[in-house]
Amino acid sequence: MWYNNILETVGNTPLVKLNKIPAEHGIKATVLAKIETTNPGNSIKDRMAVKMIEDA
Repeated sequence: MWYNNILETVGNTPLVKLNKIPAEHGIKATVLAKIETTNPGNSIKDRMAVKMIEDA
């Protein structure tokens, strides 16, 4: 997959199921972690920056 510009790569970050941590603590729920480091700036702040650019 390719993108037209860097702004299109922000967001839609993957969710990853955590298996070991919940099991070690006796948690019977599905625990997911959002991997924001897949954004170009490695941060959730990328989403806010894109929103400011779009609103300008």
